[in-house]
Amino acid sequence: MKTLLPISPLSRALAFALLAGSFASHAAETPVKGGTLIYLEQQAHTNLYPPAGGFYPNGGILNQITDKLTWQNPKTLQVEPWIAESWTTNENKTEYTFKLKSGVTFSDGTPLDANAVAKNFDTYGLGNKAQRLPVSEVINNYDRSEVIDPLTVKFYFKKPSPGFLQGTATIGSGLVSLSTLARNFDQLGDARNIIGSGPFVVSAEKLGREVDLTARKAYDWGPKNGQQQGPANLDGIKVIVTPEDSVRIGALLAGQADFIRQVQAYDEKQAKDQNFPIYAAPTRGVNDSISFRPDNPLVSDIRVRQALLHATHSKQVVETLFSPNYPQATSVIATTAAGYVNLADKLTFDQAKAKSLLDEAGWKAGADGIREKQGQRLALTVYESLPQPQNKEVLQLIAQQWRQVGVALTVKAGDAGSKTIDSLDPQKTPLNVTEVGRADPDVIKSSFYFANRDALLQKGGSSDKVKNFRDDKLNQLLVDISAEVDPAKRLQLTGDVQRYLLDQAYVIPVFEEPQVFAGAPWLKGVNFEAVGRPALYGAWLEKH
Repeated sequence: MKTLLPISPLSRALAFALLAGSFASHAAETPVKGGTLIYLEQQAHTNLYPPAGGFYPNGGILNQITDKLTWQNPKTLQVEPWIAESWTTNENKTEYTFKLKSGVTFSDGTPLDANAVAKNFDTYGLGNKAQRLPVSEVINNYDRSEVIDPLTVKFYFKKPSPGFLQGTATIGSGLVSLSTLARNFDQLGDARNIIGSGPFVVSAEKLGREVDLTARKAYDWGPKNGQQQGPANLDGIKVIVTPEDSVRIGALLAGQADFIRQVQAYDEKQAKDQNFPIYAAPTRGVNDSISFRPDNPLVSDIRVRQALLHATHSKQVVETLFSPNYPQATSVIATTAAGYVNLADKLTFDQAKAKSLLDEAGWKAGADGIREKQGQRLALTVYESLPQPQNKEVLQLIAQQWRQVGVALTVKAGDAGSKTIDSLDPQKTPLNVTEVGRADPDVIKSSFYFANRDALLQKGGSSDKVKNFRDDKLNQLLVDISAEVDPAKRLQLTGDVQRYLLDQAYVIPVFEEPQVFAGAPWLKGVNFEAVGRPALYGAWLEKH
C-alpha cells in the first residue's frame, strides 16, 4: 500500500495500533487536548454553499466549520438551543422569532448577529439568482426576515411552515458570513471561501485532494446541551480524499489514519476484529431506492413499474452485499424516520406476479428472453450512484433479478461524462438512484417534489426534456406535509404519501442507508448529527 502520510503520524499511529486492545478496554474519560485527526474521505467535496451540504463529503466539512441556529439532539431528535438561546412561534407556524447568543463571531471576526442570520435565511429561503445561489430544500413557504434588535430576528412565511424549526438545525442551514453570501455559487467550491462561526476554520486546501481545518482557540458557543464546551479538543483535522475503499480501510488498520468514511460492509468484520470501532449512523430519511421517470414510455405503464417492483428481491440484495447495519427497506422512508409506516406488504418479491403484470401490459418474451412490444425491447438503463455504498453491485444484482422476468437493465458508470445531462432526460435514463437524509417529514417532499430534487422528473421541474408526466395528486400531498401544523395530521400525511408512492410504483425502496465510518481505537468522543454527518468538535486522540 502506498504511504499516505509523513512518517511522524505513521509512527505515532503504529505504536497505538500495538496497544489497540488496551485502548479499547480502558477508554480515557477525560478528553486529551491537541493533535491533528487524519480523516480519509471517499470523495472530494463539490460545493460548500450550505444548502448544497446534503452531499456527505460537503457536509463532513461544513459540519466542522459552521454552526446552526439550533441543534437537533441525535438521541431524542428534539430541537435544542445553539446560536439561538430561545425562540417563539405563532400558532399557525407562519412566524418564528429567535433570540441569539451574544459575542458570537465568524472566523473573519465579523459578528454573528441578527443582521447576519437574517441575510443567511433570506438567501436560503429565497435564493439569489444573480449569484446563482439556489433555494434551500429544507425551507418552505419563506417570505422575509425582520431584524428586531441586534440579537433578535423574526421570520415570516407565506403559508404555515412547521418544518422550519427543525430546518434551522440541518446542514443546509449552516450560518456563514456576509462575505461568503456575497460570492457566486461557483466560488463556493473552494473551501477557503466559506467563512463560518464553527469550532474549526479552513486553513489550507489542495482542491480535490486535501482540506486542512484548524481549531478556533476562542470558540465558546457550542450547543447548549452538548457535552463539549469551549474550544475543540483537537488542534486540527486533515481531510484527505482517498477514493479506493481498500486504501482507506488499509490505512486505518495500519495506523496511517484515525477516521474514515464509507466503510464497505465486507470490510466491517476485519476492522471490528482488530478493535477498530464501526460507527453506523442512521440517515433517517428516504431509503436507498430506484426511482422511475414515468415520462419514459417504457415505464409509463403502472403495470410495468409494479412488475419491476415485485421482480426486485431486496432481501437477497441485503443478504448478499451488506451487513446488519443495512436493514431491508419496508417503506419509502427508514424505520427511524418521522412518520414511517410499515408497508412491507406492498414490497413483496413475487416473480410470478411480475411476469403476469408484464404479460397484461403486452410485453412478450423475445428470442433472447427479453420482452418485446411493437418491435421495441424492454431494455432500460441506469447510472451507478457513486455516493451510495456498493451501488454498482446493487444495480448489477437487481439487473440479474429483472432478467429473470424478461427485462434488461444496463448499468452505466457513475463517473461517465454524460451522466449529468442524461440523468435529466427520461428518454435516456428511465431510472435513477435516490436517497435523502433528514430527520423530518419534509424529507419526502425534498426528494419527490418537482421544485426540489424532482426524483421522478416531472413537467415544470428540474428538466426541460419532460413532455407529459406530472402527478398533481402527489405534489399536493407533498405540499400538504410541508404546511400541516397539527403534528398528528402531518405524520398521517407522511404515511399517505408513502402508500401513494408505492401504489403508483414510482419508487422501489431497497435498503435503509446508514453512513458507515470506522475509527481508530485511540480516537474518542466522535459524535454524529441526527442524519449521520460526523461532528468532531468533541473528538480527541488519546495520545498524539
